[in-house]
Amino acid sequence: MGLGGFGPGWIFMILFWAIIILGVFYLVKLITGGNKTTEDRETSEDILKKRYAQGEITKEEFEERMDV
Repeated sequence: MGLGGFGPGWIFMILFWAIIILGVFYLVKLITGGNKTTEDRETSEDILKKRYAQGEITKEEFEERMDV
């Protein structure tokens, strides 16, 4: 009874809570799309190129915004 009567049960309690916490972090990351890297994100230049290709902006507008 040197351990206060708990025995090795405290180890399982720590493992249980660690799994719960890691599971919550994983779910939050999954829901928010946290796996995107900076390479996966669309840059403002990519958006401008796409808008120009679709005819939403003129060549002058494209060049002006690219200069900025």
